[in-house]
Amino acid sequence: MSNDTTRLFGLNGVAVVGVEVADDDIPMLALVTCDEQARCCPGCGVRSERPHSWVCTRPRDLPVAGRRTGLAWTKRRWRCLNQQCRRMTFTESLPGIPPRSRLTSRLRTSIGEAVANGRRTVVQSARDHEVSWPVANAAFTTAAQAALPKDTPPVTHLGIDETRRGKAKFRLVEGPDGGEVWEVVADRWHVGLVDLSGGAGLLGQVEGHTAASVSSWIDKQSALWRAGVQVVAIDMCTVFKAAVRDSLPHARLVVDRFHVAQLANAAVTEVRRRVTVQHRGRRGRKGNREWELPNRLTRSAARMHADHLDPMVADLKALPKQIGEPILAAWNCKEDLMDLLALHGTNPDRTTICRLLTAFYESAAASGLPELERLATTVSTWWPQILAAITTGVTNAASEGINRAIKTDARCAYGYRNPVNQRRRARCATTRRARGHPATRTSGRHAQPRKPSI
Repeated sequence: MSNDTTRLFGLNGVAVVGVEVADDDIPMLALVTCDEQARCCPGCGVRSERPHSWVCTRPRDLPVAGRRTGLAWTKRRWRCLNQQCRRMTFTESLPGIPPRSRLTSRLRTSIGEAVANGRRTVVQSARDHEVSWPVANAAFTTAAQAALPKDTPPVTHLGIDETRRGKAKFRLVEGPDGGEVWEVVADRWHVGLVDLSGGAGLLGQVEGHTAASVSSWIDKQSALWRAGVQVVAIDMCTVFKAAVRDSLPHARLVVDRFHVAQLANAAVTEVRRRVTVQHRGRRGRKGNREWELPNRLTRSAARMHADHLDPMVADLKALPKQIGEPILAAWNCKEDLMDLLALHGTNPDRTTICRLLTAFYESAAASGLPELERLATTVSTWWPQILAAITTGVTNAASEGINRAIKTDARCAYGYRNPVNQRRRARCATTRRARGHPATRTSGRHAQPRKPSI
């Protein structure tokens, strides 16, 4: 049975025999079965010739032409003639309308793909499709299982970074000296492993900020996958370092230069705050020039205009000696380290690296500032990994970008209670481009033009 309305409706196995508009202006489509396979018993596969009764169901479906549409599917219940089959009767069912389902398959698919590929939350998808949250979440779970790859794709450059699940919780307990101290009650983390070279995005997440949890995920991969990892990028975290040395001993370990620069800027900030409190007896405030320069002090001099750089140095020299000289010494030492990190990815020779590294160590030692001595000690401890980052040009920026997407997804969902759901949502949110669903902006400065219609 075929007609224009049936072809427009487009649900295989059923035919539209009538359309009525109800009082609430919702079209009601009368459907009948037109697929002979629906008469086959789902238990034994034998085709039945004896009808039992008529049944009418009203499954939900996608809107038609932008209007919500009701369905009334009149189908038959059949008797199974196979004596060896446990089923006495069965009702007609189709792939598009499964047995005992109140939703069509394409509606469930649309609900799940809106979350997995459309950057919507489960609540948004449920509201748009007028279903409950459990139904929408189940549809998303099915869509995610079908969309995400079963096996971890091979990678050559692996990035590891962590994100915190919510806020840490503390409680007051009795300390060893009889006083009260704060004890951490809950501090949950997710460690993400990212493909830095192939564009596969987030490969997986493990719960817990420990070397054992990271090593467990790596050890579950195939021996061929582990052998293909050549470089692992991390921040200056001993937990990740221990996990990589345990599970990927052949891989070259590099430290992301951003975290080294961040540590240097933190040292400058600590010096500025300490000398201000020591000299003025209070924290800095408006009118204190050292308090008004934090943003310029933490910027790289190579990226500053002379109209900003020269006045900043002059302002530091004009401050009292007890304040200006330590801050200027810390800033100069930080710039020596930034010059060293600027060699990242330029294939520098060993002579240049040694010269700039020596200049940084000499500047830190000559300053006599404990913050800079601690910074130099940290750089010395992690120098093999920092050197590997400079010579290879590998960065962990992709992991930081994926962390931002994970946090944005969590904010849109107003947080998660179920870690499994959070990992599934994060994986879908960070692998859309790898799965052929690039983010498309429809408004704003970066809106992408629409393709011309043919």
